[in-house]
Amino acid sequence: QVQLVESGGGLVQAGGSLRLSCAASGHTSSTYGMGWFRQAPGKEREFVAALSRGGSAAYYATSVKGRVTISRDNTKNTVYLQMNSLKPEDTAVYYCAARMGGSSASSQLAYDYWGQGTQVTVSS
Repeated sequence: QVQLVESGGGLVQAGGSLRLSCAASGHTSSTYGMGWFRQAPGKEREFVAALSRGGSAAYYATSVKGRVTISRDNTKNTVYLQMNSLKPEDTAVYYCAARMGGSSASSQLAYDYWGQGTQVTVSS
């Protein structure tokens, strides 16, 4: 079992930056592939970024590529999502997820554990 807790969300102006963190506890979380997803009001949850357990393979949604970086510190059991040049359309609840398969994956179905989410609001 893995528990995930997101933090770092908040209100930011368009063009600003935020760094989200996802702290993992429980079973050896460093062996898990990790991902970030988001859900905007009235929309389905969508993929944002994913990272393999070793951190060598990252994968990004087209809508955020070039503005977002996913990284992990396995010594701290923490995954990060650095978001730059934020846009109002990035407003959503951001969720961290972990999958027992160690590779990166964009499908929500591939993930076994989910955090509660952190709100990101980007004002215009």
